[in-house]
Amino acid sequence: TDLTASYYDPVLRIFPHTDRLTMGLSTRRQAIIIGAGPAGLTAALELLRHSDIVPIVLEADDCVGGISRTVNYKGNRIDIGGHRFFSKSDWVMNWWKDILPIQDNDGAGKTTIHYHNQSRDVESSSATADSERVFLVRNRLSRIYFLRKFFDYPLKLSAATVANLGLMRMIRIGMSYVRVHFQPRRPETTLEDFLINRFGRELYLTFFKDYTEKVWGVPCDRISAEWGAQRIKGLSIRSALLHALGRMLPFRKDAGQKKVNTSLIERFLYPKYGPGQMWETVADKVTAAGGSLHLRHKVCSVQCDGQRITAVEAENLATGERVVFAADFVCSSMPVKDLVAALGGAMPLEVRQLAATLPYRDFITVGLLVRAMKANPQSRSALANHMPPDNWIYIQERDVRVGRLQLFNNWSPAMVNDPDTIWLGLEYFCNEGDALWQHSDEQLKTLGRTELAHIGLIEPDADAVLDSVVIRMPKAYPAYFGSYARFDDIRQHLDPIGNLFLIGRNGMHRYNNQDHSMLTAKLAAEHIISGNPDKSALWSVNVDDEYHEEKSS
Repeated sequence: TDLTASYYDPVLRIFPHTDRLTMGLSTRRQAIIIGAGPAGLTAALELLRHSDIVPIVLEADDCVGGISRTVNYKGNRIDIGGHRFFSKSDWVMNWWKDILPIQDNDGAGKTTIHYHNQSRDVESSSATADSERVFLVRNRLSRIYFLRKFFDYPLKLSAATVANLGLMRMIRIGMSYVRVHFQPRRPETTLEDFLINRFGRELYLTFFKDYTEKVWGVPCDRISAEWGAQRIKGLSIRSALLHALGRMLPFRKDAGQKKVNTSLIERFLYPKYGPGQMWETVADKVTAAGGSLHLRHKVCSVQCDGQRITAVEAENLATGERVVFAADFVCSSMPVKDLVAALGGAMPLEVRQLAATLPYRDFITVGLLVRAMKANPQSRSALANHMPPDNWIYIQERDVRVGRLQLFNNWSPAMVNDPDTIWLGLEYFCNEGDALWQHSDEQLKTLGRTELAHIGLIEPDADAVLDSVVIRMPKAYPAYFGSYARFDDIRQHLDPIGNLFLIGRNGMHRYNNQDHSMLTAKLAAEHIISGNPDKSALWSVNVDDEYHEEKSS
């Protein structure tokens, strides 16, 4: 008898697979998936779709989605960090659309999504099984707020930019860019080198240096140039100018926007109730197909015989019980430092000490509900409440700590409970345990309200804010400085473990977007199914510019 249903009950103590027959349990192979974020859930669903391997997903938190979750506070929803759904990978785009159909606004059965110089007709539906579980097509607008003025992002050589910066500063920016074009920094090892080589020193000092150091908490000359290759990719003054010229041509762009830099995307897909809706739907599909999902199960020990992982032990945070899960395969999206610690003596002491010092940047969102924002002639707002049309605004001002401002109304109207209010997310970058992290929720709410008023985005009145909430997200961003320089030493001890596959952002200590995380999970599932132990293809995702900038699959 197949007792799979009871076998995966979290209160049962699971024994290594050698004991399964004596227990009368299923002999199907199982993959332990550590983490229920985009990478973990993608791996689980891919294994279920293409093999008979049963995934068991272990998640320490009480919800799925990782940093791609949606937090619901009194009907007002927070998207942690902001997640635009687009990809240059056809596989990712089709995978998403298979989970959530695109809402058909005109009943035509298709939706044409226009971009820079191409267009693509994508299937849409006016009558889905669940009309609430749909993708919306949203306009993308992000701008910089600096000198109490709005700048286009990416920067444009326009009359507005010249007026905001002043003619003399623009001349210095131009001369600096020409100079570095002929005399670039070599070798290009730090993020400072990377940014100066693409934008010139003057523009780097004006727009990049202070903001980047606000985000990471260390000088740009201490951050690896690899971060720029991961996140800024092909963006430069030249590419921005070509993009601006291309908009004047009578062409449009497809939903994947494969030939356009990610910072130049103009429209994107977005789940009606935020990114968490995507991953909650995927989690439902995983369990419906026979997979197992255990929330509030924190991995505390990984048993390895030197060549393969044999079992994973997790603590049920609700009961305190330790549960051991037999492992034929393991896909890990937990932070590398935690995975190495859980492996214990299977890793050399030097590797454990090195992994323990891997740097991360942590994240706080302060949600503020306001009735209106302060009028600003540059905000482009056509609304009575003066809400700008941006998805988010980069706060470059040096006299406040807030790094970015999200306007959740503009992500999706369904993110806000009362359409007559504005739901804002103030993003603060910090280190877990530092002074900002240790602020009480009330202190952080006061800080957010005070800073927005100080830079002129809301009124300073005490009743300007109707409600507020604080969300803390540890290990949001794996960092590219300090002991990261020796990350390959850690990888050299993890990759040889034949049935272990590192996936996702924290699982690979790589600042991936969610589509890149999904691609690592897809490759891991394919390798598990085919029996391929080579991990090099996973590590090539979001490293080779041609792979993620130009290719479609």
